[in-house]
Amino acid sequence: MSSKHDSLPQGMQMETAIRVKAEETFQLADRVNRISPSPTMMVLQAAEQLKSKGVDVADFGAGEPDFPTPEHIKRAAIKALEENRTKYTPVPGIPALRQAICDWHKRELGSSYQLAECIVNVGGKHTIFNAVCSLINPGDEVVIPAPYWVSYPDIVKYAGGKPVFVATTAADNFILRAADLEKALTPRTRMVIVNSPSNPTGGVIPPDEFEKILAVCQSHGVWLLSDECYSHFTYGDAKPFAVASLPNAKARLITVGSLSKTFAMTGWRVGYALAPQPLIAAMTKLQSQSTSNPTSIAQYAALAAMTGPMDSVPVMLAEYARRRERIVAGLRAIPGVTCTAPQGAFYVFPNIAAHYNAQASNDTAVTKLLLEREHVAVVPGEAFGAPGFLRLSYATSMDRIDEGLRRMERFFGQSR
Repeated sequence: MSSKHDSLPQGMQMETAIRVKAEETFQLADRVNRISPSPTMMVLQAAEQLKSKGVDVADFGAGEPDFPTPEHIKRAAIKALEENRTKYTPVPGIPALRQAICDWHKRELGSSYQLAECIVNVGGKHTIFNAVCSLINPGDEVVIPAPYWVSYPDIVKYAGGKPVFVATTAADNFILRAADLEKALTPRTRMVIVNSPSNPTGGVIPPDEFEKILAVCQSHGVWLLSDECYSHFTYGDAKPFAVASLPNAKARLITVGSLSKTFAMTGWRVGYALAPQPLIAAMTKLQSQSTSNPTSIAQYAALAAMTGPMDSVPVMLAEYARRRERIVAGLRAIPGVTCTAPQGAFYVFPNIAAHYNAQASNDTAVTKLLLEREHVAVVPGEAFGAPGFLRLSYATSMDRIDEGLRRMERFFGQSR
C-alpha cells in the first residue's frame, strides 16, 4: 500500500519524514515532569552565550570560589594517577577518606562520627539527593526555610514529597527561628532542611537558635538535614558551627558537607554525609544502583584536602570579607536598593522591588533586562522563593565587582 508521500521527490520525502519524526511526542516519567531546570544554571548559560560572542559580562551568577584548588590537593591527584589508582572503589568511598572526613569534622566542628556513619558522594547536591530519596515517601512533607537554595524543593518533589516553606526576613538577617519552624510542622512532616551559612542570603543561624531548632525536630520525631557546605566562610561574630557538636544530636540528624567551597574544588565533585549507620547503608544502596563510587582520583585529592594544611581557607576568607564590604556598600549606595550584610558564604541578596516598572514588573524581568542592557549576570530572587530580590555572588575579583556596581547603578538610575 503506497503512502501519500510516495509521489513526492525523494528529498521532499526525507524532509517530510524528519518533520513528522520531530512532531512525535512521548510521555516522560512524572518524577521528571515534577522538577524544573536549575535557574542558576540557566543564568550561567545565558551569560556564557554572551561571553562566547566577545561580550564583556560582569558575572555575579556563579556560586563557586574563583580561587584555584590548593597545590597539595592537585599534586595528590597527579600522584594517584601515576600510581594507577583508577579502579572502582567501595561504593561509599575509600575507607581512608571516610575516616579522614570523620576526623576532620571532629577537629574542625566538634562532632563524633565513626567510619560506618560516613558516605562520600558526587558533590553535596548528590548527598542531599540521596538522603531525601532514601527517606521521603510520596506525600511526606519537608519543611524548607525561604529564601532557599534552588535545588531543595525540586529534589523533594522528585522523591514525591511536598515542600513546605517557612519565610525568613531581611530584617532578621534571614534567620530561621525555632518558633516559626514549629508552627509549620504537621503529622506529615518527615524532614526539615536547614542551610547555614545560607545560599542565597548569607544568613547564619546562631548556635543557641540552632539548638532550639534541633529540639523542635527531636520533639516531633522528624529528621533534620543540616547543609553545612559553607561552614568555614563566616564573618564578624559568626563562627563555623555544626549541629552535630550539640549533645545527643545525632539520632535523626543528617550532616551534609562538601569540599567544593572550603577547598575550592567545585569541579572535583566530592561531598559527604554524616548520619546514623542505617541511613548511610540505605544511601549506599541507592548509590550502588546509580553513580556507584565517586571518581577515584577525586577521592585521593579529597583525602589530601582532609588531612593536609588549611592555610588557603583564611586567605580566601579574608579576600571574601574585603569584597563583601565593597559590594554591600556599593549596593546600598544605589537609590531604592536595600541590602542586608551577609554573615556567611559569598552572596549578597539585595531587595530591588522598588525598581519594578512597566518594563520590569518582577525580578526575573529585571534580571533579563540587566543582562541584555548592561551585561550584568545575576540570579532572580524568585528562583529562591523570594520575589523582589536578586542574588549576587562576590566570588569574583574586586575589579569585576566595581565594574558591575557601576553598571547596576546606571541601570537602576534609568529605571526610576
